[in-house]
Amino acid sequence: MAEESTSKHFIEQIIDKDLEEGKYEKIVTRFPPEPNGYLHIGHAKSILLNYGLSVEYGGDFHLRFDDTNPTKEKEEFVKSIVADVEWLGAEFKGGVLFASDYFDKMYEIAEKLIMKGKAYVDDLNADEIREYRGTLTEPGKNSPWRDRSVEENLQLFRDMKAGKFEDGAKVLRAKIDMASPNINMRDPIIYRIARMTHHNTGDKWCIYPMYDFAHPIEDAIEGITHSICTLEFEDHRPLYDWVVTEAEFPHPPKQIEFAKLYLTNVVTGKRYIKKLVEDGIVDSWEDPRLVTIAALRRRGFTPESLKTFMKLVGISKAQGSVDYAMLEYCIREDLKPKVPRVMAVLDPVKLIIDNYPEGVTEEIEVENNNDLPGAGTRKVTFSRELYIEREDFMEEAPKKYFRMFPGNEVRLKGAYFAKCTGCDKDENGNIIAVHCTYDPETKGGDCATRKVKGTIHWVNAADAVNAEVRLYENIIDEEKGKLNEDGSLNLNPNSLVIMKDAKLEASLANAKKEEKFQFIRMGYFCVDMKDSTPDHLVFNRTVGLKSSYKPQ
Repeated sequence: MAEESTSKHFIEQIIDKDLEEGKYEKIVTRFPPEPNGYLHIGHAKSILLNYGLSVEYGGDFHLRFDDTNPTKEKEEFVKSIVADVEWLGAEFKGGVLFASDYFDKMYEIAEKLIMKGKAYVDDLNADEIREYRGTLTEPGKNSPWRDRSVEENLQLFRDMKAGKFEDGAKVLRAKIDMASPNINMRDPIIYRIARMTHHNTGDKWCIYPMYDFAHPIEDAIEGITHSICTLEFEDHRPLYDWVVTEAEFPHPPKQIEFAKLYLTNVVTGKRYIKKLVEDGIVDSWEDPRLVTIAALRRRGFTPESLKTFMKLVGISKAQGSVDYAMLEYCIREDLKPKVPRVMAVLDPVKLIIDNYPEGVTEEIEVENNNDLPGAGTRKVTFSRELYIEREDFMEEAPKKYFRMFPGNEVRLKGAYFAKCTGCDKDENGNIIAVHCTYDPETKGGDCATRKVKGTIHWVNAADAVNAEVRLYENIIDEEKGKLNEDGSLNLNPNSLVIMKDAKLEASLANAKKEEKFQFIRMGYFCVDMKDSTPDHLVFNRTVGLKSSYKPQ
Protein backbone atom coordinates (compact mmCIF):
# COMPACT_ATOMS: atom_id res chain seq x y z
CA MET A 1 0.00 0.00 0.00
CA ALA A 2 2.85 2.38 0.84
CA GLU A 3 4.48 1.68 -2.52
CA GLU A 4 1.23 2.51 -4.34
CA SER A 5 0.81 5.84 -2.53
CA THR A 6 4.36 7.00 -3.31
CA SER A 7 3.73 6.50 -7.02
CA LYS A 8 0.74 8.84 -6.95
CA HIS A 9 1.06 12.56 -7.54
CA PHE A 10 0.11 15.04 -4.83
CA ILE A 11 -3.44 15.67 -6.09
CA GLU A 12 -4.25 11.96 -6.01
CA GLN A 13 -2.88 11.80 -2.47
CA ILE A 14 -5.18 14.68 -1.42
CA ILE A 15 -8.19 12.95 -2.98
CA ASP A 16 -7.29 9.63 -1.32
CA LYS A 17 -7.14 11.36 2.06
CA ASP A 18 -10.48 13.13 1.50
CA LEU A 19 -12.14 9.86 0.58
CA GLU A 20 -10.66 8.08 3.59
CA GLU A 21 -12.03 10.82 5.84
CA GLY A 22 -15.46 10.56 4.22
CA LYS A 23 -15.53 14.16 2.98
CA TYR A 24 -17.01 13.20 -0.38
CA GLU A 25 -19.05 10.24 -1.61
CA LYS A 26 -18.08 10.68 -5.25
CA ILE A 27 -15.32 12.66 -6.95
CA VAL A 28 -16.50 15.32 -9.43
CA THR A 29 -14.01 17.35 -11.47
CA ARG A 30 -14.40 19.91 -14.21
CA PHE A 31 -12.64 21.78 -17.00
CA PRO A 32 -13.81 25.43 -16.92
CA PRO A 33 -12.47 27.39 -19.93
CA GLU A 34 -13.40 30.95 -20.78
CA PRO A 35 -14.57 31.00 -24.43
CA ASN A 36 -12.26 33.85 -25.45
CA GLY A 37 -9.89 31.91 -27.71
CA TYR A 38 -8.82 28.44 -28.82
CA LEU A 39 -7.39 26.01 -26.29
CA HIS A 40 -3.66 25.29 -26.34
CA ILE A 41 -1.51 22.41 -25.16
CA GLY A 42 -1.45 23.73 -21.59
CA HIS A 43 -5.22 23.36 -21.48
CA ALA A 44 -4.83 19.78 -22.73
CA LYS A 45 -2.86 19.05 -19.55
CA SER A 46 -5.76 20.35 -17.44
CA ILE A 47 -8.41 18.49 -19.45
CA LEU A 48 -6.57 15.18 -19.27
CA LEU A 49 -5.76 15.64 -15.56
CA ASN A 50 -9.33 16.45 -14.55
CA TYR A 51 -10.92 13.83 -16.77
CA GLY A 52 -8.31 11.23 -15.79
CA LEU A 53 -9.06 11.76 -12.09
CA SER A 54 -12.81 11.33 -12.68
CA VAL A 55 -12.14 8.03 -14.43
CA GLU A 56 -9.60 6.87 -11.86
CA TYR A 57 -12.02 7.45 -8.96
CA GLY A 58 -15.23 6.42 -10.74
CA GLY A 59 -16.63 9.95 -10.61
CA ASP A 60 -17.97 12.54 -13.03
CA PHE A 61 -16.32 15.13 -15.25
CA HIS A 62 -17.96 18.40 -16.34
CA LEU A 63 -17.22 20.74 -19.23
CA ARG A 64 -18.36 24.18 -18.14
CA PHE A 65 -17.69 27.51 -19.78
CA ASP A 66 -16.78 30.45 -17.52
CA ASP A 67 -18.63 32.89 -19.76
CA THR A 68 -18.84 35.90 -17.44
CA ASN A 69 -17.08 38.39 -19.76
CA PRO A 70 -19.08 38.78 -23.00
CA THR A 71 -16.71 41.38 -24.50
CA LYS A 72 -14.15 38.69 -25.41
CA GLU A 73 -16.33 35.62 -25.84
CA LYS A 74 -17.58 34.12 -29.12
CA GLU A 75 -19.69 31.16 -30.17
CA GLU A 76 -16.79 30.17 -32.47
CA PHE A 77 -14.61 29.62 -29.41
CA VAL A 78 -17.32 27.60 -27.65
CA LYS A 79 -17.58 25.22 -30.62
CA SER A 80 -13.82 24.85 -31.00
CA ILE A 81 -13.36 24.07 -27.28
CA VAL A 82 -16.10 21.42 -27.29
CA ALA A 83 -14.48 19.83 -30.37
CA ASP A 84 -11.06 19.83 -28.69
CA VAL A 85 -12.31 18.23 -25.48
CA GLU A 86 -14.16 15.53 -27.42
CA TRP A 87 -11.14 14.89 -29.66
CA LEU A 88 -8.99 14.31 -26.57
CA GLY A 89 -11.49 11.64 -25.52
CA ALA A 90 -12.81 13.36 -22.39
CA GLU A 91 -16.44 12.43 -21.78
CA PHE A 92 -18.33 15.12 -19.89
CA LYS A 93 -21.53 14.53 -17.95
CA GLY A 94 -24.69 16.60 -18.31
CA GLY A 95 -23.86 18.09 -21.69
CA VAL A 96 -22.10 21.40 -22.16
CA LEU A 97 -22.58 23.64 -19.10
CA PHE A 98 -22.27 27.43 -18.82
CA ALA A 99 -21.61 29.77 -15.92
CA SER A 100 -24.32 31.96 -17.42
CA ASP A 101 -26.83 29.20 -16.65
CA TYR A 102 -26.31 30.16 -12.99
CA PHE A 103 -26.55 33.96 -13.29
CA ASP A 104 -29.88 34.00 -11.41
CA LYS A 105 -28.38 31.98 -8.55
CA MET A 106 -25.28 34.21 -8.46
CA TYR A 107 -27.46 37.31 -8.22
CA GLU A 108 -29.42 35.69 -5.41
CA ILE A 109 -26.19 34.94 -3.52
CA ALA A 110 -25.00 38.52 -4.05
CA GLU A 111 -28.19 39.82 -2.41
CA LYS A 112 -27.66 37.31 0.38
CA LEU A 113 -24.16 38.71 1.02
CA ILE A 114 -25.58 42.25 1.13
CA MET A 115 -28.19 41.20 3.67
CA LYS A 116 -25.46 39.54 5.78
CA GLY A 117 -23.48 42.78 5.72
CA LYS A 118 -20.79 41.09 3.63
CA ALA A 119 -21.14 43.17 0.44
CA TYR A 120 -21.72 46.83 -0.44
CA VAL A 121 -22.27 49.05 -3.47
CA ASP A 122 -19.30 51.33 -4.12
CA ASP A 123 -19.29 54.60 -6.12
CA LEU A 124 -15.52 54.82 -6.50
CA ASN A 125 -14.30 54.60 -10.09
CA ALA A 126 -11.69 52.10 -11.29
CA ASP A 127 -8.72 54.42 -10.71
CA GLU A 128 -9.91 55.34 -7.22
CA ILE A 129 -10.47 51.69 -6.30
CA ARG A 130 -6.93 50.93 -7.43
CA GLU A 131 -5.58 53.85 -5.37
CA TYR A 132 -7.53 52.81 -2.25
CA ARG A 133 -6.40 49.18 -2.58
CA GLY A 134 -2.88 49.86 -1.35
CA THR A 135 0.26 47.94 -2.32
CA LEU A 136 2.08 44.77 -1.41
CA THR A 137 3.77 46.64 1.43
CA GLU A 138 1.03 49.12 2.39
CA PRO A 139 -2.52 48.26 3.52
CA GLY A 140 -5.51 49.60 1.65
CA LYS A 141 -8.04 52.04 3.05
CA ASN A 142 -11.80 51.79 3.29
CA SER A 143 -14.03 53.29 0.65
CA PRO A 144 -16.19 56.20 1.91
CA TRP A 145 -19.18 54.12 0.73
CA ARG A 146 -18.20 51.00 2.67
CA ASP A 147 -20.59 51.60 5.58
CA ARG A 148 -23.79 52.07 3.64
CA SER A 149 -26.77 50.39 5.27
CA VAL A 150 -27.98 46.98 4.19
CA GLU A 151 -31.21 48.57 2.91
CA GLU A 152 -29.41 51.19 0.83
CA ASN A 153 -26.99 48.63 -0.63
CA LEU A 154 -29.82 46.28 -1.51
CA GLN A 155 -31.77 49.03 -3.29
CA LEU A 156 -28.73 50.30 -5.15
CA PHE A 157 -27.81 46.79 -6.28
CA ARG A 158 -31.34 46.22 -7.55
CA ASP A 159 -31.15 49.54 -9.35
CA MET A 160 -27.88 48.40 -10.93
CA LYS A 161 -29.66 45.28 -12.18
CA ALA A 162 -32.54 47.39 -13.48
CA GLY A 163 -30.17 49.45 -15.62
CA LYS A 164 -30.58 52.74 -13.76
CA PHE A 165 -26.87 53.58 -13.75
CA GLU A 166 -24.26 54.05 -16.48
CA ASP A 167 -21.59 51.44 -17.12
CA GLY A 168 -18.84 51.79 -14.53
CA ALA A 169 -20.86 54.12 -12.31
CA LYS A 170 -21.07 51.64 -9.45
CA VAL A 171 -19.79 48.20 -8.49
CA LEU A 172 -20.70 45.65 -5.85
CA ARG A 173 -17.78 44.74 -3.61
CA ALA A 174 -17.30 42.02 -1.02
CA LYS A 175 -16.71 43.45 2.46
CA ILE A 176 -13.70 41.54 3.77
CA ASP A 177 -10.53 43.34 4.96
CA MET A 178 -8.78 46.29 3.33
CA ALA A 179 -5.70 45.61 5.48
CA SER A 180 -5.35 41.98 4.42
CA PRO A 181 -1.82 41.01 3.38
CA ASN A 182 -3.49 39.24 0.42
CA ILE A 183 -4.55 41.99 -2.00
CA ASN A 184 -7.23 39.69 -3.45
CA MET A 185 -9.04 39.92 -0.10
CA ARG A 186 -9.14 43.74 0.00
CA ASP A 187 -12.84 44.11 -0.76
CA PRO A 188 -12.73 42.62 -4.27
CA ILE A 189 -15.30 43.67 -6.88
CA ILE A 190 -17.89 40.93 -7.37
CA TYR A 191 -20.32 42.63 -9.81
CA ARG A 192 -19.90 45.38 -12.40
CA ILE A 193 -22.30 47.22 -14.71
CA ALA A 194 -21.66 46.37 -18.36
CA ARG A 195 -24.21 46.64 -21.13
CA MET A 196 -23.04 43.79 -23.35
CA THR A 197 -24.94 41.25 -25.40
CA HIS A 198 -24.08 37.80 -24.08
CA HIS A 199 -23.73 34.84 -26.44
CA ASN A 200 -25.93 32.72 -24.15
CA THR A 201 -28.25 35.12 -22.27
CA GLY A 202 -28.57 37.88 -24.87
CA ASP A 203 -29.53 41.24 -23.30
CA LYS A 204 -31.14 39.86 -20.15
CA TRP A 205 -28.40 41.24 -17.90
CA CYS A 206 -26.63 44.58 -17.70
CA ILE A 207 -24.61 43.52 -14.65
CA TYR A 208 -22.16 40.63 -14.71
CA PRO A 209 -20.36 38.76 -11.92
CA MET A 210 -16.58 38.83 -11.71
CA TYR A 211 -14.69 35.59 -12.28
CA ASP A 212 -13.42 35.25 -8.68
CA PHE A 213 -17.00 35.46 -7.41
CA ALA A 214 -18.66 33.38 -10.11
CA HIS A 215 -16.21 30.50 -10.33
CA PRO A 216 -16.51 29.07 -6.80
CA ILE A 217 -20.32 29.35 -7.01
CA GLU A 218 -20.35 27.43 -10.31
CA ASP A 219 -18.21 24.70 -8.76
CA ALA A 220 -20.41 24.49 -5.66
CA ILE A 221 -23.69 24.39 -7.61
CA GLU A 222 -22.40 21.51 -9.72
CA GLY A 223 -21.11 19.57 -6.74
CA ILE A 224 -17.49 19.78 -7.85
CA THR A 225 -15.36 18.18 -5.14
CA HIS A 226 -11.89 19.26 -6.23
CA SER A 227 -11.46 22.51 -8.16
CA ILE A 228 -8.10 21.97 -9.82
CA CYS A 229 -6.37 25.02 -11.29
CA THR A 230 -2.91 26.35 -12.06
CA LEU A 231 -0.51 28.03 -9.63
CA GLU A 232 -1.39 31.63 -10.45
CA PHE A 233 -4.71 31.07 -8.65
CA GLU A 234 -3.04 30.07 -5.38
CA ASP A 235 -3.36 33.63 -4.01
CA HIS A 236 -7.04 33.60 -5.00
CA ARG A 237 -7.82 30.49 -2.92
CA PRO A 238 -8.72 32.44 0.28
CA LEU A 239 -11.31 34.39 -1.74
CA TYR A 240 -12.60 31.17 -3.31
CA ASP A 241 -13.06 29.68 0.17
CA TRP A 242 -14.63 32.92 1.47
CA VAL A 243 -17.27 32.93 -1.29
CA VAL A 244 -18.41 29.32 -0.83
CA THR A 245 -18.39 29.71 2.96
CA GLU A 246 -20.39 32.96 3.03
CA ALA A 247 -22.78 31.58 0.41
CA GLU A 248 -23.35 28.73 2.91
CA PHE A 249 -22.90 25.79 0.57
CA PRO A 250 -23.10 22.60 2.68
CA HIS A 251 -20.33 20.69 0.84
CA PRO A 252 -17.94 23.30 -0.53
CA PRO A 253 -15.36 22.25 -3.14
CA LYS A 254 -11.63 22.26 -2.41
CA GLN A 255 -9.31 24.29 -4.64
CA ILE A 256 -5.97 22.66 -5.49
CA GLU A 257 -3.23 24.27 -7.60
CA PHE A 258 -0.67 22.58 -9.85
CA ALA A 259 2.15 23.78 -12.09
CA LYS A 260 1.34 25.10 -15.55
CA LEU A 261 2.84 23.52 -18.64
CA TYR A 262 5.49 25.71 -20.26
CA LEU A 263 6.96 24.55 -23.58
CA THR A 264 10.17 26.01 -24.98
CA ASN A 265 10.00 28.15 -28.12
CA VAL A 266 6.26 28.08 -28.63
CA VAL A 267 3.50 30.67 -28.28
CA THR A 268 0.69 29.87 -25.83
CA GLY A 269 -0.44 33.30 -24.62
CA LYS A 270 -3.86 34.09 -26.08
CA ARG A 271 -3.03 37.73 -26.72
CA TYR A 272 0.08 36.74 -28.69
CA ILE A 273 -1.79 34.11 -30.68
CA LYS A 274 -4.62 36.55 -31.36
CA LYS A 275 -2.11 39.12 -32.67
CA LEU A 276 -0.47 36.52 -34.93
CA VAL A 277 -3.91 35.70 -36.36
CA GLU A 278 -5.00 39.34 -36.74
CA ASP A 279 -1.69 40.36 -38.36
CA GLY A 280 -1.93 37.48 -40.86
CA ILE A 281 1.34 35.90 -39.67
CA VAL A 282 -0.57 32.63 -39.31
CA ASP A 283 -3.68 31.64 -41.26
CA SER A 284 -5.90 31.05 -38.20
CA TRP A 285 -5.97 29.77 -34.62
CA GLU A 286 -5.55 26.34 -36.28
CA ASP A 287 -2.31 27.15 -38.09
CA PRO A 288 -0.01 24.11 -37.61
CA ARG A 289 2.85 26.32 -36.38
CA LEU A 290 0.85 27.04 -33.23
CA VAL A 291 0.29 24.71 -30.29
CA THR A 292 -3.43 25.23 -29.95
CA ILE A 293 -5.07 21.82 -29.70
CA ALA A 294 -6.79 22.43 -33.04
CA ALA A 295 -3.44 23.32 -34.63
CA LEU A 296 -1.74 20.22 -33.23
CA ARG A 297 -4.57 18.09 -34.59
CA ARG A 298 -4.29 19.74 -38.00
CA ARG A 299 -0.53 19.18 -37.99
CA GLY A 300 -1.06 15.46 -37.37
CA PHE A 301 -0.68 14.99 -33.64
CA THR A 302 -2.90 12.35 -32.04
CA PRO A 303 -4.76 12.30 -28.71
CA GLU A 304 -2.62 9.32 -27.69
CA SER A 305 0.60 11.26 -28.26
CA LEU A 306 -0.63 14.13 -26.08
CA LYS A 307 -1.66 11.72 -23.33
CA THR A 308 1.79 10.11 -23.39
CA PHE A 309 3.40 13.54 -23.30
CA MET A 310 1.37 14.59 -20.25
CA LYS A 311 2.37 11.41 -18.44
CA LEU A 312 6.03 12.17 -19.08
CA VAL A 313 5.60 15.78 -17.93
CA GLY A 314 3.82 14.69 -14.74
CA ILE A 315 1.85 16.67 -12.16
CA SER A 316 3.69 18.77 -9.59
CA LYS A 317 3.73 22.05 -7.68
CA ALA A 318 7.15 22.99 -9.03
CA GLN A 319 7.09 25.30 -12.04
CA GLY A 320 9.44 24.56 -14.92
CA SER A 321 9.63 24.38 -18.70
CA VAL A 322 9.57 21.35 -20.97
CA ASP A 323 11.57 20.95 -24.16
CA TYR A 324 9.40 20.86 -27.29
CA ALA A 325 11.53 17.88 -28.40
CA MET A 326 9.73 15.77 -25.79
CA LEU A 327 6.41 16.42 -27.52
CA GLU A 328 7.95 15.50 -30.88
CA TYR A 329 9.32 12.29 -29.37
CA CYS A 330 5.82 11.33 -28.21
CA ILE A 331 4.21 11.74 -31.62
CA ARG A 332 7.02 9.79 -33.31
CA GLU A 333 6.63 6.92 -30.86
CA ASP A 334 2.87 6.92 -31.39
CA LEU A 335 2.93 6.99 -35.19
CA LYS A 336 5.95 4.72 -35.73
CA PRO A 337 4.08 1.40 -35.35
CA LYS A 338 0.76 2.68 -36.72
CA VAL A 339 1.07 4.39 -40.05
CA PRO A 340 2.08 3.11 -43.50
CA ARG A 341 5.45 4.05 -44.94
CA VAL A 342 5.29 5.43 -48.45
CA MET A 343 7.60 7.11 -50.94
CA ALA A 344 7.27 10.82 -51.62
CA VAL A 345 9.73 13.15 -53.31
CA LEU A 346 9.38 16.70 -52.00
CA ASP A 347 11.90 18.52 -54.21
CA PRO A 348 11.89 16.40 -57.37
CA VAL A 349 14.37 16.02 -60.17
CA LYS A 350 13.92 13.50 -62.99
CA LEU A 351 16.05 10.33 -62.89
CA ILE A 352 16.40 8.63 -66.28
CA ILE A 353 17.60 5.00 -66.38
CA ASP A 354 19.20 4.95 -69.80
CA ASN A 355 19.46 1.16 -70.16
CA TYR A 356 15.94 0.41 -68.92
CA PRO A 357 13.62 -0.58 -71.78
CA GLU A 358 11.34 2.23 -72.95
CA GLY A 359 7.59 1.70 -72.65
CA VAL A 360 7.97 -0.98 -69.96
CA THR A 361 6.40 -0.73 -66.50
CA GLU A 362 6.88 -3.33 -63.79
CA GLU A 363 5.67 -3.72 -60.23
CA ILE A 364 7.98 -3.65 -57.24
CA GLU A 365 6.88 -5.09 -53.89
CA VAL A 366 7.70 -2.93 -50.88
CA GLU A 367 6.92 -3.21 -47.16
CA ASN A 368 4.12 -1.15 -45.66
CA ASN A 369 5.67 -0.84 -42.19
CA ASN A 370 8.41 -3.17 -40.99
CA ASP A 371 7.76 -2.06 -37.37
CA LEU A 372 4.20 -3.39 -37.52
CA PRO A 373 3.84 -7.18 -37.66
CA GLY A 374 1.30 -8.20 -40.24
CA ALA A 375 1.33 -4.86 -42.05
CA GLY A 376 2.16 -6.69 -45.26
CA THR A 377 3.42 -5.28 -48.52
CA ARG A 378 2.14 -3.27 -51.45
CA LYS A 379 3.14 -2.94 -55.08
CA VAL A 380 4.46 0.24 -56.64
CA THR A 381 5.19 0.79 -60.30
CA PHE A 382 8.70 1.22 -61.71
CA SER A 383 9.77 2.39 -65.15
CA ARG A 384 12.53 4.14 -67.09
CA GLU A 385 11.82 7.60 -65.67
CA LEU A 386 11.56 8.26 -61.94
CA TYR A 387 11.68 11.21 -59.58
CA ILE A 388 14.30 11.46 -56.84
CA GLU A 389 15.07 14.15 -54.29
CA ARG A 390 17.22 16.95 -55.73
CA GLU A 391 19.52 16.71 -52.72
CA ASP A 392 20.19 13.02 -53.53
CA PHE A 393 22.43 14.02 -56.45
CA MET A 394 25.66 16.02 -56.46
CA GLU A 395 28.07 16.55 -59.34
CA GLU A 396 31.01 16.86 -56.97
CA ALA A 397 30.37 14.92 -53.79
CA PRO A 398 32.20 15.42 -50.50
CA LYS A 399 33.50 12.52 -48.46
CA LYS A 400 30.82 10.40 -46.78
CA TYR A 401 28.23 11.42 -49.36
CA PHE A 402 26.87 8.04 -50.45
CA ARG A 403 24.04 9.07 -52.72
CA MET A 404 24.14 9.76 -56.44
CA PHE A 405 27.18 11.34 -58.11
CA PRO A 406 28.89 10.41 -61.37
CA GLY A 407 30.40 6.94 -61.10
CA ASN A 408 28.71 6.03 -57.79
CA GLU A 409 26.25 3.17 -57.38
CA VAL A 410 23.27 3.34 -55.04
CA ARG A 411 20.23 1.24 -54.21
CA LEU A 412 16.88 2.48 -55.47
CA LYS A 413 14.79 1.43 -52.49
CA GLY A 414 13.19 -1.99 -53.00
CA ALA A 415 14.10 -1.99 -56.70
CA TYR A 416 17.60 -2.17 -58.23
CA PHE A 417 21.17 -1.00 -57.94
CA ALA A 418 21.74 2.04 -60.16
CA LYS A 419 25.02 3.72 -61.17
CA CYS A 420 24.99 7.45 -61.84
CA THR A 421 26.42 8.50 -65.22
CA GLY A 422 25.83 12.26 -65.22
CA CYS A 423 23.16 14.92 -65.56
CA ASP A 424 21.45 17.36 -67.95
CA LYS A 425 21.35 21.12 -67.34
CA ASP A 426 19.35 24.01 -68.71
CA GLU A 427 20.84 27.19 -70.19
CA ASN A 428 21.26 28.63 -66.69
CA GLY A 429 23.20 25.66 -65.41
CA ASN A 430 20.34 24.22 -63.36
CA ILE A 431 20.15 20.44 -63.20
CA ILE A 432 16.97 19.23 -64.93
CA ALA A 433 17.65 15.49 -65.11
CA VAL A 434 20.03 12.88 -63.69
CA HIS A 435 21.10 9.86 -65.70
CA CYS A 436 22.03 6.37 -64.54
CA THR A 437 22.15 2.72 -65.58
CA TYR A 438 20.66 -0.14 -63.62
CA ASP A 439 21.70 -3.74 -63.00
CA PRO A 440 18.75 -6.03 -63.78
CA GLU A 441 20.38 -8.77 -61.66
CA THR A 442 19.83 -6.76 -58.48
CA LYS A 443 16.02 -6.74 -58.39
CA GLY A 444 14.76 -6.24 -54.85
CA GLY A 445 17.78 -4.08 -54.06
CA ASP A 446 20.18 -6.89 -53.09
CA CYS A 447 23.33 -8.26 -54.66
CA ALA A 448 25.48 -11.13 -53.41
CA THR A 449 28.66 -9.97 -55.13
CA ARG A 450 28.85 -6.30 -54.12
CA LYS A 451 27.53 -3.79 -51.60
CA VAL A 452 26.40 -0.20 -51.86
CA LYS A 453 26.38 2.32 -49.04
CA GLY A 454 23.57 4.58 -50.18
CA THR A 455 19.83 3.90 -50.52
CA ILE A 456 17.52 6.52 -51.97
CA HIS A 457 13.76 6.58 -52.40
CA TRP A 458 11.98 7.34 -55.65
CA VAL A 459 8.58 7.74 -57.29
CA ASN A 460 7.61 6.49 -60.73
CA ALA A 461 7.16 9.54 -62.99
CA ALA A 462 4.44 7.88 -65.07
CA ASP A 463 1.83 7.73 -62.29
CA ALA A 464 3.20 10.13 -59.66
CA VAL A 465 0.61 12.08 -57.67
CA ASN A 466 1.15 15.84 -57.51
CA ALA A 467 0.80 17.42 -54.08
CA GLU A 468 1.59 20.49 -52.04
CA VAL A 469 3.70 19.70 -48.98
CA ARG A 470 4.10 22.13 -46.08
CA LEU A 471 7.18 21.88 -43.88
CA TYR A 472 6.89 23.46 -40.45
CA GLU A 473 9.35 24.66 -37.85
CA ASN A 474 8.66 26.40 -34.54
CA ILE A 475 7.28 29.87 -35.15
CA ILE A 476 9.75 31.27 -32.60
CA ASP A 477 13.43 31.66 -33.50
CA GLU A 478 14.99 29.18 -31.07
CA GLU A 479 18.48 30.71 -31.10
CA LYS A 480 17.37 34.27 -30.22
CA GLY A 481 14.65 33.43 -27.69
CA LYS A 482 10.93 34.15 -27.53
CA LEU A 483 10.80 37.96 -27.24
CA ASN A 484 12.64 40.87 -28.81
CA GLU A 485 13.81 43.80 -26.67
CA ASP A 486 10.62 45.72 -27.44
CA GLY A 487 8.46 42.84 -26.19
CA SER A 488 7.38 41.66 -29.64
CA LEU A 489 7.63 38.04 -30.65
CA ASN A 490 10.89 36.96 -32.26
CA LEU A 491 9.54 35.11 -35.28
CA ASN A 492 11.33 32.43 -37.26
CA PRO A 493 11.25 33.43 -40.96
CA ASN A 494 11.53 29.76 -41.97
CA SER A 495 8.62 28.51 -39.86
CA LEU A 496 6.74 27.51 -43.04
CA VAL A 497 8.26 26.24 -46.29
CA ILE A 498 5.83 25.18 -49.02
CA MET A 499 6.86 22.57 -51.62
CA LYS A 500 4.30 23.08 -54.36
CA ASP A 501 5.47 20.37 -56.78
CA ALA A 502 6.00 17.31 -54.63
CA LYS A 503 5.63 13.90 -56.29
CA LEU A 504 3.98 11.06 -54.34
CA GLU A 505 3.58 7.39 -55.12
CA ALA A 506 0.27 6.47 -56.77
CA SER A 507 -1.16 4.81 -53.63
CA LEU A 508 -1.69 8.28 -52.13
CA ALA A 509 -4.03 9.49 -54.87
CA ASN A 510 -7.10 8.94 -52.69
CA ALA A 511 -5.63 9.96 -49.32
CA LYS A 512 -8.31 11.34 -46.98
CA LYS A 513 -8.20 14.38 -44.72
CA GLU A 514 -6.26 13.76 -41.48
CA GLU A 515 -4.89 10.46 -42.83
CA LYS A 516 -1.31 9.95 -41.65
CA PHE A 517 1.79 8.48 -43.31
CA GLN A 518 5.50 8.22 -42.91
CA PHE A 519 7.23 9.61 -45.98
CA ILE A 520 10.37 7.47 -46.10
CA ARG A 521 13.43 9.50 -45.03
CA MET A 522 11.31 12.69 -44.84
CA GLY A 523 9.26 12.37 -41.66
CA TYR A 524 5.63 11.93 -40.62
CA PHE A 525 2.93 13.71 -42.58
CA CYS A 526 -0.83 14.05 -42.58
CA VAL A 527 -3.40 15.27 -45.11
CA ASP A 528 -4.38 18.84 -44.23
CA MET A 529 -7.90 18.93 -42.79
CA LYS A 530 -8.70 22.42 -44.12
CA ASP A 531 -7.07 23.02 -47.48
CA SER A 532 -6.63 19.59 -49.03
CA THR A 533 -9.05 18.51 -51.78
CA PRO A 534 -9.13 15.41 -54.05
CA ASP A 535 -7.86 17.60 -56.91
CA HIS A 536 -5.20 19.39 -54.83
CA LEU A 537 -3.73 17.27 -52.08
CA VAL A 538 -2.02 19.15 -49.26
CA PHE A 539 0.19 17.40 -46.71
CA ASN A 540 1.55 18.83 -43.45
CA ARG A 541 4.76 17.55 -41.93
CA THR A 542 3.96 16.58 -38.37
CA VAL A 543 7.54 15.89 -37.31
CA GLY A 544 10.86 14.77 -38.76
CA LEU A 545 12.30 11.31 -38.18
CA LYS A 546 15.20 12.17 -35.86
CA SER A 547 14.71 12.99 -32.21
CA SER A 548 16.91 15.14 -29.97
CA TYR A 549 14.96 14.00 -26.88
CA LYS A 550 16.25 11.05 -24.87
CA PRO A 551 13.62 9.42 -22.63
CA GLN A 552 14.74 8.93 -19.05
